[in-house]
Amino acid sequence: MKNSKIEGIINEIIDQYCYADKSERPWIIGFSGGKDSTVLLTLVWEALLRIRALPNPFQLRRPIYVVCNDTMVENPIITEYVFDVLKKIEKAAKEQDLPIIVKTTTPRLEDSFWVNVLGKGYPVPNNVFRFCTEKLKIKPTSQFIIEQINENGEAIVLIGTRIDESATRAKSIKKHQIIGKRLSKHPLNPNTYTYAPIINLLLEEVWYIINSHPSPWGFDNSKLFQIYADASADDYECPTVVTDKSHSSCGQSRFGCWVCTVVKEDKSMSSLINNGTQWLKPLLDYRNELVKGRNISENRRPERRNGQIAVDETGHNQGNYTDLYRATMLRKLLETQKKVQETKPHIELITSQELIAIQVTWYRDGIFDFKVSDIYSNVYGREITIDNMKYKEKIILEDVCKQNPNDYQIINDLLSIQKSKTLLINNYGLQTDIENRLMNYIKEEN
Repeated sequence: MKNSKIEGIINEIIDQYCYADKSERPWIIGFSGGKDSTVLLTLVWEALLRIRALPNPFQLRRPIYVVCNDTMVENPIITEYVFDVLKKIEKAAKEQDLPIIVKTTTPRLEDSFWVNVLGKGYPVPNNVFRFCTEKLKIKPTSQFIIEQINENGEAIVLIGTRIDESATRAKSIKKHQIIGKRLSKHPLNPNTYTYAPIINLLLEEVWYIINSHPSPWGFDNSKLFQIYADASADDYECPTVVTDKSHSSCGQSRFGCWVCTVVKEDKSMSSLINNGTQWLKPLLDYRNELVKGRNISENRRPERRNGQIAVDETGHNQGNYTDLYRATMLRKLLETQKKVQETKPHIELITSQELIAIQVTWYRDGIFDFKVSDIYSNVYGREITIDNMKYKEKIILEDVCKQNPNDYQIINDLLSIQKSKTLLINNYGLQTDIENRLMNYIKEEN
């Protein structure tokens, strides 16, 4: 690459990989598909190609994991783009005989966004209550790092952090940085170090690499540039160094979850819609409705899940979402999904596994007035298999329970609880859930 600063970074990566570190502890690159992680992987890839050309190519011994964390609520534009990129990376690494392994992490089912919000009734995140970062991002990646540590003793995480990004990021880097050392202790994971090769790159240099250096895994970098251009809300991060007349404006877009309610306004999604991606409009509308409905007292219970009273001095409820609100927003989410699928049939905003987990959670919370299967069939006009009994079995049970129709409902509910647990391949809490339902039934009868 015709830039002394960039050449210096590549040479440093070669030195760290081959000589500075005599161990074979793996490198883990957090890959989001954004500009910084793309540049980081590009420079590491270039370093590996040069190492392979050395007299001792056996030095390509250290595995490098390209780890992409899928929160399951990422902006669909980015999800599609990253999926295509990861396929290219995996294929090219094999063809070029490089020790690069692609891994994708996802949150545990019980930690997913929709199970927490629509299942457990957690209010959507804001700056004060921000469960999403821990559950959707940190835990899945940390689990992968821990697995590598258990196998290899230690691991090095390569991050695409840059001082030039923001004052907050620069302050965080300074806090953890060890002067004169390339590696710093990971702030969360034991036996883990961080390495930030592009820490001193400027924004213009990042875009210079993307626009002037062909992707070593054979992807078209102009697609990434175009995504940033379409999602630009202003010109804060526009590159001043361009290599083509079409490189006009890339914006300061920060891509994340399409349901993100921490920010006041999703500028990147709004800009994508304004630039022609109209099928995203239902997603933005739903996200905005989540924001508006968050602090409405009628949508919230007067207590939290642990039973703690959650009512402020004005009488405003601040607990978890009510049964009705959870069911209403699930219906609206499925309606949003159905609308989007008219244009993008493959897009799934909520998985079948999450729907089942939501039903399990509702049973555990004693919610039997609403059924996930009923909501789904009302929206899609077809059944989703969650209940335990088939049609003929229901007819027989109804006949047996003619003298007391309530018996039919309690038996159906208990069978549904058992079936949901079976589908989750997890019987944890089954006895408690059944006992709670029976106790509620006794109270209702009395």
